[in-house]
Amino acid sequence: MTRTLDAPVEQVWRAWTPPERYARWAGAVAGSVEMDVRPGGAWKATMLTPDGGRFPLTGSYLELTENRRLLVGMDVPGRPEPATMAVDLDEQDGRRTRIVLHQSCDTAAERDMAEQGSTMLLDGLGAFLTAQAGS
Repeated sequence: MTRTLDAPVEQVWRAWTPPERYARWAGAVAGSVEMDVRPGGAWKATMLTPDGGRFPLTGSYLELTENRRLLVGMDVPGRPEPATMAVDLDEQDGRRTRIVLHQSCDTAAERDMAEQGSTMLLDGLGAFLTAQAGS
């Protein structure tokens, strides 16, 4: 999944990495986000679904390059290995950032859920960055 946002790459990185900022745009339950953003560091969050449900997520950071890449492991119940999600950031003309998300999925149903979740994440991030620019 690819999206270009009207924000410099440093601003996108700062929105994605501190837990208090991530929680504001990612659809997480208040107070549920914990992030140790370093290789091997753990993260967890409880996400709110559009129908009001709660979906707890946990995992770890596998790789990171500041302002460029996050590779995140996501624990999936019943799956022996974590799913992975890569968030690659590419600065476009110093004012915009192209985000490319890649996620490992074993089934079409998993892929559909990942696509829905990623769309919600990117929509929330875009709205957050737009609001930040306007304030």
